[in-house]
Parts: sequence; C-alpha cells; structure tokens
Amino acid sequence: MHVGDIIRAESLVKRFGDFTAVDGIDVNVRRGEIYGFLGPNGAGKTTTIRMLTTISRPTSGNIRIDGMDVRENLHEIRARIGVVHQQNSLDRDITARDNIIYHALLQKVPRKEIAPRLEELSGAVGLTPFLDRNIIELSGGWRRKVMIVCTLMHKPSLLFLDEPTAGLDSQSRHALWNLLRLLNKNGTTIFLTTHYIEEAEELCDRVAIIDGGKIRRLGTPTELCEGIGKITVEYDDEDLLRKFRFFPDRESARAFAADLGQGTLPRVRRTTLEDAFLECTGREVQWDMSKVVL
Repeated sequence: MHVGDIIRAESLVKRFGDFTAVDGIDVNVRRGEIYGFLGPNGAGKTTTIRMLTTISRPTSGNIRIDGMDVRENLHEIRARIGVVHQQNSLDRDITARDNIIYHALLQKVPRKEIAPRLEELSGAVGLTPFLDRNIIELSGGWRRKVMIVCTLMHKPSLLFLDEPTAGLDSQSRHALWNLLRLLNKNGTTIFLTTHYIEEAEELCDRVAIIDGGKIRRLGTPTELCEGIGKITVEYDDEDLLRKFRFFPDRESARAFAADLGQGTLPRVRRTTLEDAFLECTGREVQWDMSKVVL
C-alpha cells in the first residue's frame, strides 16, 4: 500500500451463485494518477468497478475511498466520485442539455454554476452543437459524450470510467484522451477500465492486468513490457504459425533471429504493452472450427 492511496481495496471477492467473478484481489490507486484496469471481456473489470463505486456489495473484502469505509460513508463517497458506465443511463426522450442539467441538480451543483460548467465541458468534447437534440436522435458515440459531461458536472475528485471510448470514432477517442489528461493535470484521479491496449498505454501511469477475476500483473506500461523482455523477435515457424521470443537487449535478440532458418522472416522490435498483455492472458483464442468449411 501507498500512503497516498485514494482507493484501498483488500481481498475483494464477488460471487454470483457458483461463479466467482472477482477472486480475492487488492486494488490500491494513488491519489492523482491515472490507473488502468486492462483485461479481456469477462475478466472481472466491470464487476470490480461496480463494487468500487458502491453500486454492488462485495461478497467479501474491504473498500476504502478517500480514507472512508464504503459501508459507513456511502453518501459522502458518492458525492466525491463520478462514474461513466458502459450502459446508457440517459433519459432518451429529453435533450442532451436537459439530461446534463438534471444530473447536475441530482449532484447538488449550485444552479448559478450549472450553465457555465455545462458550456465549458460541452465545448471540450465537441458536444455544443448537439445540446438541444433529444438523446434518441444521437448516435452511441454522442450519447457517451453526454454521459461524460453529466458525470463531470459536480467536479469529482475521483473519476471512474468503464470502457469510456467504446463506440467512439478515432477523432472522438483522441479528444476524450486529451480531456482526461487535462482533468488529471488539474488534480482528478482517474480509474479507467478498458480492453484497448493503446488506450492504456497512452493514458495510464500504472496498469493492472486482470483475467479470470484475478490481477495477474501490475506496473507502469514500461515495467510490464520489461517484465517479459525489452526486445521481441516475431517470426513464423515451419507451420507458418506466428511465434514470439523476448530478450533483455537488442543484441541477444538479433543473435537469436540470425540463427533462425530460411523462411522464418524474423522481425526484431521493441516489446509493447500488447505483448505483455497477451503473454499474461494468453495469445490463443480457441474456436471450434470443426463445422467450418473453408
């Protein structure tokens, strides 16, 4: 643990009947950092974020947010956090502007602060031209931007985002990244779940890789890469299957590549976070090809 932790969760377990979705994990997020939760679909990311944001009670384990036990300080904690969920929580029959105002009032934002704050945030994510359209008229990407603005209206000190750029185009994704960097620079701690490797690599100070309900690795993106080897040799074996070997330096990697047989087409490159993620969670997805006719 770290003295500056804003989140301290210990031995978190969440079971649904006989299924264990989260299996005894510790989560410690330092104040002021962008912390990434990286994992494949079904790894336990959303279940964890639901527990940390007080929506779901853990089967066992303890959670403290900003020094407060979630079981004893529920309302105080909810006033300090903002949450952007995967699911659309907007009223589809009213405008984006009205949705934002409604959420601000729920969070007890003073009325005189709502309009300037709304305009500031909407401008930052390019939402201003769409404020007076009904939610039902907006695409999934624009609805997500409305959700993000709603969440930021009360200036949370701790922001949770569950797959925040799902459904966004490339330009919108990068605009959101810039907004998150600005929020973080101004003091907001960000907890981000994603299955986009590039997103974790671009944004996060530290990344936890979760799979099967357990945290498999934790560190900075650089530490996770160097944990398997700084340099990767990527090549095709005799069955034309792609193989990967990892080395501490470029010299040993090149020596290995030089010893490979003809036709292997080796490529020597820097190890990426994607390599670390796939080595941790498995490179192969097993598909049943028995009924496929090629």
